[in-house]
Amino acid sequence: MRGRAGTPPLDPSTVRRLGAALVRALPRASSEHRLLVGRDTRESGGWIGRELAHGARTAGCRVTSAGVISTPAIAYLTREGRFDAGVVISASHNPFEDNGIKVFSGAGEKFTERIEREIEREVADPSWKTPDGDAPPIVDEDLSGPYLEHARSALPSARDLGALRVAVDCANGATALLAPRLFAEFGFDIELLGCAPDGRNINLGCGSTHPAPLSDAVVERACRLGIAFDGDGDRAIFVDHRGRVVDGDAIMLLAARHLQAAGRLRNQAIVATVMSNIGLEIALRESGIGLVRCPVGDKYVMEEMIARDIALGGEQSGHIIFSDFLYTGDGLVTALNVLQVMAVTGRELADLASQLTTYPQILLNVNVREKRELAGVPPVAAVMADVERRLGGTGRLLVRYSGTEPLLRIMLEGQNQGQIRDWAEEIAAEVRRHLA
Repeated sequence: MRGRAGTPPLDPSTVRRLGAALVRALPRASSEHRLLVGRDTRESGGWIGRELAHGARTAGCRVTSAGVISTPAIAYLTREGRFDAGVVISASHNPFEDNGIKVFSGAGEKFTERIEREIEREVADPSWKTPDGDAPPIVDEDLSGPYLEHARSALPSARDLGALRVAVDCANGATALLAPRLFAEFGFDIELLGCAPDGRNINLGCGSTHPAPLSDAVVERACRLGIAFDGDGDRAIFVDHRGRVVDGDAIMLLAARHLQAAGRLRNQAIVATVMSNIGLEIALRESGIGLVRCPVGDKYVMEEMIARDIALGGEQSGHIIFSDFLYTGDGLVTALNVLQVMAVTGRELADLASQLTTYPQILLNVNVREKRELAGVPPVAAVMADVERRLGGTGRLLVRYSGTEPLLRIMLEGQNQGQIRDWAEEIAAEVRRHLA
């Protein structure tokens, strides 16, 4: 659930009801459920947490609040603390006016769609009500210690890095209270950005969605690399010493090859979404590593990783999952894994990232009057098949309808920008003739 804070469905009464519905939907394994709640730095997080906790308590649940803390920290603490569920109040990379609620199972994994539908049914059920009155305050507990100890284990070879000056942008979000402490414990020379949250400046011109200030800081302050987190800390984007942005595709490639060399790449494959560049797939193939693609969303990445027992997965955006640590994206763990690869190989991030050749990409949107199955429109199916043949395994075609607009989206990747643009236009022309 994500939207404008204070506006349905993120209004006080609905949030309170959601807290109760969550408890009602949980399996009755004990007489009293235990729920862990955390939030990012948005000014609305406090009242949303109070309302949700009040609703959960009225349904017979014991609630613990970890205060401001990252999403992966809640996932880890939920699992290790044997809570029945964990809740994060955050809108991730969105502006401060927005907020959201996401739920983790007792295993520290995002809930399945089946459980989500059950919670929705409980919220919509008119046969029960939540009590009126003000929600009482909740007392925050500092639970960050065990999580930071867990994250720290991702970098056992810190001394091999030597003197390390690193720029860290915490997006004025949840990692602002975690990352400086963790990196200082390693003895790194830290240049901090986006570490002064005020409730309204989360993601404001900073963090993983706005890496330009980090790039400038890395170059100006002669850092070996820069790391930018998003508002809730479940993803990280990097900058090399030249100020060039290194995205999730490059991180997955260098991490996959490292895991393979260490004998830890289970089933010799990783999971990425349909948006990862064909260059990643080709580079992995050269190392004998398979790529399993899934729909966009770290939840789908997680599901494929669990189903196939895979150690690594993620998205271009920097949501990277190392399943040996946790089945959710974790910006801090990702950052430490990258530093571990640098320590073990003796190579700088720029050198490691250069292993990935990113292929040109074309994106076209075509307005359509109807969303017919493309296989049932022979001229469109034929030109798509012809383009696939011409790509010959050195490119990728993805054609899909928008879920919210009357659009067909055509994405084409290949070795030659002008060539793939012409091919994308061929497909678009047939779509306009028969579906527009």
